[in-house]
Amino acid sequence: MDSHLIMLRNMDFCVNEIQIRCMPGSRTTSKQGWRDCRFNRVGDANPLFPPQQQNVPDAQAAILHVVRRSPQLYGFTTTRWRLAQLRAACSWLRVTTDSGLSQLLARLGISYKRGRDYVHSPDPHYPDKLALIEELRRRSQVEPERFVFLYADQMTYYRQPSLAQAYESTGVLQPLAIRSHAKNTTFRIMAALNAITGQVLYRQRSHTDISTLVDFWYALRQHYSEAETIYVVVDNWPVHFHPTVLAPLQAQNFPWPPYVPPHWPTEADSKVRRDNLPIHLLCLPTYASWLNPIEKLWRWLKQDVLHLHRLSHDWQALKLAVAHFLDAFSGDSPSLLRYVGLLPN
Repeated sequence: MDSHLIMLRNMDFCVNEIQIRCMPGSRTTSKQGWRDCRFNRVGDANPLFPPQQQNVPDAQAAILHVVRRSPQLYGFTTTRWRLAQLRAACSWLRVTTDSGLSQLLARLGISYKRGRDYVHSPDPHYPDKLALIEELRRRSQVEPERFVFLYADQMTYYRQPSLAQAYESTGVLQPLAIRSHAKNTTFRIMAALNAITGQVLYRQRSHTDISTLVDFWYALRQHYSEAETIYVVVDNWPVHFHPTVLAPLQAQNFPWPPYVPPHWPTEADSKVRRDNLPIHLLCLPTYASWLNPIEKLWRWLKQDVLHLHRLSHDWQALKLAVAHFLDAFSGDSPSLLRYVGLLPN
């Protein structure tokens, strides 16, 4: 303890701070605490950081600013940072060896990690579309008796099981996906997730086309018959915006017109009813499926029902298993809202 007092005094700490740091139980009395004390000192003739980065948060922010950018912007040819390159780029650090920089980074809470995939939406209206969706979702939270907010999507599943990890004995044996000799038939699900209650409305069909979507609009209106407006968030599948699909709905005012193939008709099929359903479609930014929480419901369905399933010989039983899973969310479901990220844990 005496040596600690002498060194703290030599490091220009005031008397009060020395007393605090040397109290019983103080972190300074431990080896790690002593390193942190030296690390945070101010006024040293040869500090770890220059005057503008004399504390840990500032130094951490300065280094993260560098490592989050490409080394090629600093004149290097590699795509990832190496310690020697980082020392050169952060020349204001008083570190002369790679091992010293490695220890410093650890003390700053910066570690060498495996990367993860990142996809950027090319939509130039990304922030505006997202802001509109969030604004209308909050409106539905405040006035749920007037407004309903839904996330809609379609999903395809297959007769044959999909591969995934499962338990098996250590060695060469692997979990088996038992396939049948029947054709790998597909089935489609059209579903809408209520962003406020967690309720899921769905339809299973052999395929999804214009008539399927039109029927689904009527099903939504029947279920939410008292709502003044039903907001439905959809992706940019062009069929969502076909004139015949839009015909039963109130006139749509898209701030950013979605893409529609130029060879499509401009008028709806004359056989389709014009019932002025109070359903307003909201377009997600292009190539931004992660913004649709119902995608996580599909992931849950795959994990619990479709991966490595043993019903490839019984197509009807598999469809019933899918229906049984989705029926669990036929009422209010806070657990689903938490799972998809719409309700805090």
